[in-house]
Amino acid sequence: MRSHRRAARLTLEELAEASGVSVRTLSDLERGRSKGPQQRTITALADALALEDDARKQLVELARDGRLRDHWARPTGLCELPRAIDDFTGRAAELAWIDSLVHTAHTLGAPVVGVITGSAGSGKTTFAVRSAHALRPGYPDGVFFLDLFGMSQRPLAVDDALGQVMGALGVADRQIPADTQGRSSLYRALLRERRVLVVLDNAASEEQVRPLLPGEGAGRVLVTSRRLLAGLEGVRRLVLGPLPLPEATELLAGIVGERSAADGEAALARLAQLCGGLPLALRIIGNRLASRPGWSAVELAARLSDEERRLDQFTAGDLKIANAFGMSYEQLAPSARRVFRRLAVVPGRDFGAALAAVAGGTSIEDAWDALDELVDLGLLQDSTSGRYRFHDLVRLFARERLQEEESPAERDELTGRVTSWLLRTATTAGRWFEPAYGRPERPDADLAVLSSPEQADLWLRVNVANWLGAMRLAASSGQHAAVLDCAESMHWFSDRWIHGPHWHEVFTLGAQAAAALGDLTQHATQLNYVAWVQGIPLDSPGTMLRYAAEALDLAVRSGTTVQIAWSHHYTAIALRKLGRSQEAVASASQAAGMFKSLGDTDSYYASISNLGHCLRDGGRHDEALERYREAFALVSDEGSGMTASIAAHLRPYTLADLGRCLGLLGRRGEAITTLTEATTVMASFDSNVMQAFALEALAALLEQEGRTDESRRAYARAAEVFDAIGDAEAHSRCHALATAAP
Repeated sequence: MRSHRRAARLTLEELAEASGVSVRTLSDLERGRSKGPQQRTITALADALALEDDARKQLVELARDGRLRDHWARPTGLCELPRAIDDFTGRAAELAWIDSLVHTAHTLGAPVVGVITGSAGSGKTTFAVRSAHALRPGYPDGVFFLDLFGMSQRPLAVDDALGQVMGALGVADRQIPADTQGRSSLYRALLRERRVLVVLDNAASEEQVRPLLPGEGAGRVLVTSRRLLAGLEGVRRLVLGPLPLPEATELLAGIVGERSAADGEAALARLAQLCGGLPLALRIIGNRLASRPGWSAVELAARLSDEERRLDQFTAGDLKIANAFGMSYEQLAPSARRVFRRLAVVPGRDFGAALAAVAGGTSIEDAWDALDELVDLGLLQDSTSGRYRFHDLVRLFARERLQEEESPAERDELTGRVTSWLLRTATTAGRWFEPAYGRPERPDADLAVLSSPEQADLWLRVNVANWLGAMRLAASSGQHAAVLDCAESMHWFSDRWIHGPHWHEVFTLGAQAAAALGDLTQHATQLNYVAWVQGIPLDSPGTMLRYAAEALDLAVRSGTTVQIAWSHHYTAIALRKLGRSQEAVASASQAAGMFKSLGDTDSYYASISNLGHCLRDGGRHDEALERYREAFALVSDEGSGMTASIAAHLRPYTLADLGRCLGLLGRRGEAITTLTEATTVMASFDSNVMQAFALEALAALLEQEGRTDESRRAYARAAEVFDAIGDAEAHSRCHALATAAP
């Protein structure tokens, strides 16, 4: 850029005047601080410099390469605080109110919660984000933002909201309680001890918010909502009204930037007055004016001078407020308009550029350009993780545009294309982890995002609402084969995301699809997967038993031995949990015999380990020991037929089962040796309950042998693992034993 400018014998100021690009932007480009300028900026500069042919092409391609690098390099985050806008204006008294609120010392048992309400377009979210950024230094344990999607048809469920915030606070999936009360209790405990600020944006109702409010302690919460939430008790309230005219004019001038002087304060004040002082309306009008150099504030104010139209667009209810987005929509290039309105069919609440490209029927590079333009005009919100989302009202506007501008046939084709891509991508990603598939064949370039198991894992987690929504839509439209393929592909991946809350629905949809297809074998398979879900955690053994029984009936009718065996396996687990040990042993024995006859060594290992658990819990320790020894022989023998990676991973857990059983038999020396070896290997694994129990059993045996110091060290390690997996009771128990006086 510098060489082209010098060749044209222009100063920065002269090039800025010729192109309409600010001196600051030009300076950032020439110093390398801005490496991915937008396409319209580069086009304006190329025109001003009279670049042609290869020189123009090179400049455009370098800018696009910079934008691509910027998008691919974006990090991921959980409940991250959106970026504050640079031109935030006014609200001094309200900001002082927030500062006073969060620094108020709470009274005993009373939380510190601020509820910010106001009409659509009053800037509640922008204000809350600005406040949170200003307060960030005072909250070293984190500032988190969660959109509750209160204006959507499906507001964020309380359990999902609690799960997302606790994930951001560092709680692993497996440590998050399954029930709402447990999640809320853990959430309040976390906020009691940490200096955390949580912004709950766009709340739907009191019922949605109550479980997310803190108890007494250091944590603070700000809630925004269009509704008054009058049923919430013990909260402080702030109502955001329209900006006073001087502040509204100042905000508009900040948005239009350098051209505000040319428009004149009086013209901007008139335009701000017509916007009713609503920040959302001011931003839309300001962006429209800033992106149309040939327009003036006087001309735009004349367009809005009709009072009836102005009220419809800005102040007369949700859908009428949404009409204001039409002014921004009109400024988009045809390709960006198409991407915008077609994104309304995306099932989830956020999306990436790849899905936007599919919806818009364009390349991913062009999709990024369109997304950047939509963000610039306030029609989309983005984050540093590369995800985009609509505001609820903007989504309604996009849906309206789609209805009005595209035919029913075009809309049906679009929905089918997006649904098909999501299901196909999810299925391909899931099969990365299935031994029969492994690395997938990808003849089509739009699945390049799945070039490694790590990328497949990330895509499935980040896009779960989208591909699960596609499964629902495909199921409702009779696409049973596609739904069943997708559900089946998730079997092995579900072991990696074992505490995911959606597996019950995924495999239930799979079972329903198999039933519709009349496929008894797959129906039994999917129901066995549903039975598996009931065991994580095993809080409802009766439900697990029922699904296993249904699967068994179908498997017997279809003559599918492997699914008969798995049904007996899950039946044994449920019966053991119910205390019906004799029946559990019988079912586990049946499963083991079938898997052995099938030559399925991996499954046989699982069944005999389960048989050992059933025998152990029934007090038959000698018999249990024999089963554990058989399992250990399988994972230790390279010629056993087990998958090598599975055997290597399971070996220390099998040792732990052996050690605990030896301890129950009073063979403390052997038990200590075995458990020591097991826990030493497991020290390199992620913290899990099996590791914790093995450490606790080892500590108890060491104490019985009089090896007090070693026992305390083992108890201390067990306490650490229990703490990591969120078992507070077990952590306290082991910690007390580790620190007990001699």
